[in-house]
Amino acid sequence: MTLHNILVAPLILATSVTFLAPPAQAWSNRPEAPRFATAASAGSVTAESLIATDRVIVKYRDGSTNLMSARSRNAVTVAGNRQGVQVSALRRMHNGSQVMQLSRRMNRDELSNLIQSLRSGDASIEYVEPDRILQPMYLPNDALYPQQWALSDGTGGIGAPDAWNRATGTGVVIAVIDTGVRPHADLAANLLPGYDFIVNPTIAADGSGRDADASDPGDWAPAGACSTGSPARNSSWHGTHVSGLAAAAGGNGIGVTGVAFGARILPLRALGRCGGYTSDIADAIVWAAGGTVSGLPQNPTPAKVINLSLGGSGACDITSQNAVNAARAKGASVIVAAGNSNTNATGSSPANCSGVIAVAATSKAGGKASYSNFGTNVTVAAPGGDSGAGLVSTLNAGTTTPGADSYASYMGTSMATPVVSGVAALMLSANPALTPDQIASLLKSTARAFPAPCTGCGAGIVNANAAVAAALAAKGTTTPTPPAPAPTPAPAPSVTQVKEAEPNNTLAAAQKISTLPSVVSGSISVSTDSDYYQFAVAAGKTVNITLTAGSASGFGLGVYLSNGQQLLMVPGANGRQQKVALTNSGTTAATLVVRVLRSTGNNGAYSLAMSY
Repeated sequence: MTLHNILVAPLILATSVTFLAPPAQAWSNRPEAPRFATAASAGSVTAESLIATDRVIVKYRDGSTNLMSARSRNAVTVAGNRQGVQVSALRRMHNGSQVMQLSRRMNRDELSNLIQSLRSGDASIEYVEPDRILQPMYLPNDALYPQQWALSDGTGGIGAPDAWNRATGTGVVIAVIDTGVRPHADLAANLLPGYDFIVNPTIAADGSGRDADASDPGDWAPAGACSTGSPARNSSWHGTHVSGLAAAAGGNGIGVTGVAFGARILPLRALGRCGGYTSDIADAIVWAAGGTVSGLPQNPTPAKVINLSLGGSGACDITSQNAVNAARAKGASVIVAAGNSNTNATGSSPANCSGVIAVAATSKAGGKASYSNFGTNVTVAAPGGDSGAGLVSTLNAGTTTPGADSYASYMGTSMATPVVSGVAALMLSANPALTPDQIASLLKSTARAFPAPCTGCGAGIVNANAAVAAALAAKGTTTPTPPAPAPTPAPAPSVTQVKEAEPNNTLAAAQKISTLPSVVSGSISVSTDSDYYQFAVAAGKTVNITLTAGSASGFGLGVYLSNGQQLLMVPGANGRQQKVALTNSGTTAATLVVRVLRSTGNNGAYSLAMSY
């Protein structure tokens, strides 16, 4: 059994892309990289944790250990005897405090009683507190995470782990306008139904025109298919790779984690065999943001972030600019690859369109990637890889048509762009009110200086942690009014039995628990299932949550603020009961959401008990 205790403060808290030109191409440098096998690995996914500890820290008023006093020694012995534990001096700290060793680990209630006994038995004690065992803040347990240098490397990375303690992208939709997507096991949980915008059947190569199937059939091409003398090429699965960088599922024990692993991907297929036409791409941009496209149904899940890892040479055409303007008017940020020709990005479209966030690529050393375009229109840079150190992400093993799920490293501004899209999603998760202009401004103002030369690469390397912090700071005090404090429970309250009610598999659809204490009876039916429950914590109150599942099931717990900010993520282990204590130290009620998910083992039933 593991007990996690957190405080919850109240919420004040390539070729031309113009008309009649050849189709646009995806911006990526794609070496023949190895495809990585998937293997499960363990990881730590907890926040600041009060685990049952076997030590306490005692501070005496005179600054010494005071253990030479017979009365102090007797007080320690008596307090230990009352709790059935031996207490002995272990070491002295820098400020004179004494670390005391207990003969066994004690839980929170036992420690509280021991501390009370020590203080009441010795007036010379200034304070006593548990020597808490702390755990690392959120670190994914995804098997290939150690290879994802772009997320955390001190020189070339973006500082994502620190940002994840504030936001994970929950509630944000990222539209990836690309070659479509494969239903990769590391992506499926975050994929929304998308759309295929390719009209030309030769480019589509899927036997149909526009339809609601955004799956990638492969963009392979035989020799001479794209132009006279063009070489044969294999399928790139480019959209799948880009999607994984932005929002591959995190903490699921396999593969990789996306920058915004709590966000959803809206796959929009506009690139196929030999590329894609501006007209199809422009329609996809407008539709992605919630605009109307003739002959198509309305987009039920509009995106606030639109990723364009594609482009060609030439000026920004009117069609593309109008599409960008329409998307921005709907509140969507359009994030575009600067290009891979090592030339001035002012000649690359749509990176040179007004209002977009144009992204250059950097190497692991933090300097300009050898292939990356540059110029005055570049907004920021992000890791794109170079010299053998690419960005690993989701892929498919098929050479032409789809095969098995796989992973591979690619390099390119195509890879840098979804990194920035993911950071934008983290920012919006922290502060949904941000406008496209604010996102661009905050990305620039928080970017860190280049550790190696990168002329014409924008304001710096995108800094995920600083950007999310700035997004939260931009909220000021204009936050929704917290719900009224919950009524004081009766002396012996009856427990309300609650049955899980689907759909409750997103934060927005969280099932509301109106009274405490309550016991929820639920089940995880498939491995990608998550159940969310929302409730209020009264001011000054502590809610104890206990998750119990079968001996062959390892179910984890997540805790979020109502705005999607993650406070805690505790992985499950087979047969282990999870306990979390949530304390609202403020003067007003706070709304929280608890998530139940499968970390390992079998699917099955669980009970979720919540009480003051």
